[in-house]
Amino acid sequence: MIFLKTEDEIELMRAANLLVADTLTEIARNIRPGVTTRQLDSLAEEFIRDHGAVPTFKGYPNPYGGPFPASVCTSVNEVVVHGIPNDRPLEDGDVVSVDCGALLDGYNGDSCYTFCVGEVSADVKRLLRVTKESLYLGIKAALAGRRIGDIGYAVQRHCEANGYGVVREFVGHGIGKEMHEEPPVPNYGKRGSGVLIKDGMCIAIEPMITAGSPRIGIMPDRWTVKTLDGKCAAHFEHTVAVHHGKADILSSFAGIEEVEGKLY
Repeated sequence: MIFLKTEDEIELMRAANLLVADTLTEIARNIRPGVTTRQLDSLAEEFIRDHGAVPTFKGYPNPYGGPFPASVCTSVNEVVVHGIPNDRPLEDGDVVSVDCGALLDGYNGDSCYTFCVGEVSADVKRLLRVTKESLYLGIKAALAGRRIGDIGYAVQRHCEANGYGVVREFVGHGIGKEMHEEPPVPNYGKRGSGVLIKDGMCIAIEPMITAGSPRIGIMPDRWTVKTLDGKCAAHFEHTVAVHHGKADILSSFAGIEEVEGKLY
C-alpha cells in the first residue's frame, strides 16, 4: 500500500531529512586519508542521537543474515551499497558512498552521497558527476500524473549514454513512518510505465551506477554488495515529496558541497 502524506507529515519528514543532511555534512568535514569508516560511523551515530533521533540502519533486519551492525553504510570503491564500516584506513584516491538514515519524531530521513578521499582520478570524478546528474534528472521527472517508470527512464538514459552500468537488483523506495515503503523506484524503466505518481507520495530516488558492468555480487556477510568486475561504483540519493505537482527535495547536499568547495 502506498501512503500519501499530509502537509504536516511532509514537514516532519523534511526535519528528519535535514538532520540526515547535517549528519552527512559532518562526515564531509571529517573524511580524509587515514580516517576509518568505523570512525565515521561513530561520528554519525553520536550526531544523530545528540539531535534526538535514532539511526534507522542500526539493527535493520536482513532476511538472509544478521541485522545491520552500524549506523551508516560505508561503501568504498567497488562496493555499490550496504558496506559495513570497518577499521581499514581510507586512502588517497578512494571514494566512499555514505548512506544515512534517521528516525525523528516518527518519520524517516534517507540520503546518500559519494565522497572523494583526497585526490581521485578524472575518470572517477566523471562517474560521480554523471551519477549525481542522473539523480536530479530523475527528480525532475517525478511529477504528479506521470509514472514511476519515467524516473527510472531518466536515470538510465543519462547514465547508459555516458557508458555506465545501472544496477538492477537494488532500487529506490517509498519512505515515511517506515524506511522502506511502497512503491519501489527503479533506476531503469520505460516512460509511461509503472505506478502513477500522485501528490503526497514520498520517495527516495537513489541511482546506483557502476563504471563498468552493472553485474553485482553479495559478499558472505550478506550485506556488502560489490561490482563483479571490481570497477568503481557511485551512489547518490535524495528523499523527495511530490508536492503541488512536482518533486520537493526534503534532503540536501548544500552543506556537503560547501565543505567540498572549501576542501577542493
